[in-house]
Parts: sequence; C-alpha cells; structure tokens
Amino acid sequence: MARAENREAIGPAARMAAAVARKTRVKKGLTQDRLGTRMGFTGAAISAMERLIHPVSDEMLVQLEHALGGGTGIFEEMRELVRLEKLPEQFRGYAPIEQKAVALWLYANHVVHGLFQTEGYARALIAGGYPEPTPERVEELVVGRMARKALFDRRQVCEIELILDESVLKRAIGNEEVMSEQLAYLAECARRKNVNLQVLPLEAGLGGEYAGDRGMMNLVETPAHDHVTFLEIQGESLLITDRPKVSTHRQRYAKIRAQALDPRRSLGLIEELAGARR
Repeated sequence: MARAENREAIGPAARMAAAVARKTRVKKGLTQDRLGTRMGFTGAAISAMERLIHPVSDEMLVQLEHALGGGTGIFEEMRELVRLEKLPEQFRGYAPIEQKAVALWLYANHVVHGLFQTEGYARALIAGGYPEPTPERVEELVVGRMARKALFDRRQVCEIELILDESVLKRAIGNEEVMSEQLAYLAECARRKNVNLQVLPLEAGLGGEYAGDRGMMNLVETPAHDHVTFLEIQGESLLITDRPKVSTHRQRYAKIRAQALDPRRSLGLIEELAGARR
C-alpha cells in the first residue's frame, strides 16, 4: 500500500525524469547496478526511482545528467521542473514569478524570509512544522528553498530589498549555533550590491503607527515591468495582480520602509545580535 501511495504522490515531472532515465539507461546497455555505481547510488536506489517507489532526488538528477545526459542538459532542465512540483502547493504559482523578477520588495515579520534562510535555519523551521513532515519531505523542501538563492547571482541582476521585523532576529529557531549562522548570513547578504536589508525596530509602534501590522508581503516587478503582490499565511496564499490593490500594498510597504532603521544601522544591529550569540 505504501508503494502505491508513493506512486500516486509522484508528480508528472518526476515521472517523466524516471521514464527518460530508464529508457536512456537501457539504450546505453547499462544495468541498474552499473548505472548506480557510476552515479554513487545503489542499484536498488536506481530501481526504486525507475519504478516510482521513491521520487527522483535533486542529487540523483545531478548525477543522471553526468552519467546519461551526454551534454544535452535534459536532466538539468527536468531538475527545475521536479523542484517546482515538490514545492508546497500554495507556493508553486509564485515560485517561477520570483525567479524571473526584475526587483523584489519583501517584508517578513515572523521568521527570516525564505530567500534569506540558511540551510540549518530552514531545516529546523521546516522539520518543526505542523503537521510534522517526514524526513524525506523535509529534505525536499530544504533543497527547494535553497535552490531559490540562485536569484542572488543571476546574470540578469535582480534588485532585492528585505525589511525584517526586529522580533525575527531575536526569535531563536533551531539552536544558538543555527541562529548565529543565520544572523551572520544576513549580515553577509546585506553587504551585497543588489541587496538592501533594513530592520523594522520593535519600538516602531510607539508613535501610534505600526505599518507592518498586517503581516508579510512580497512585492514583485516582473520582466514586463508589471507589479504583483504575493501573500502567504497559515498554508494559504494569494497572488494579487489587481493594480489598485497592488498600489495599496506598495504604498503600505513604503510606510514600513519609512519606519525601519536605515541600512547602515540595520547592519550594525544584525552584527551586534550575531556577536552576542557567538
């Protein structure tokens, strides 16, 4: 029964990758054991992938490209599609938009934004979620989240602005080592030329106004220079393209920025908190 459930859960991209791998292996006259040896996997693992008992992993697709791709890049292209279908359902519509963005304006007030998470922070956060995911699912989600970082070094530069609520920096996720690494990574990101990182201080509401009270927000400028908003809460999401609504979100974001510390003071605070955890 478990195997049947696994097959039903495997998406079309992973099914296609398994089928292409099997046909290419057979065409090249390789047994599952010989292919596994070339790739650093067991023959049983290759068999499980081809028979859809276990979905093809990200690392397996990397090795399939080396062992069977023949320079075509076919498994590398499938890798992107497989990653996409392994993402949480509510995030799949937004993920391609994020990766093609010209500019991003982000606000996070509960945890570090996914684009800026270290692997340790992401793993602790995902593994501690509810309902509790399986170890395999945790790994899939961590791999997918880390893959988003390609946006930072994309040839066509994406300008990224992130405003983090100060409470995010002080909320411990995982353990002290995980948080120390995460804070150090945020400081590293803040020094990138295409990144602007600011902190919304805890006392931002003392004057009677707190622009960040309505929660996280992702604002995106697309290659066509349209603007969209992505909102996500409690496992549900909303992709907004209505111009008046997006305009309101942009104005609200500007209010949040106006209440945030400037980039230099924000970096200083992050470095101070990182040093305190060492």
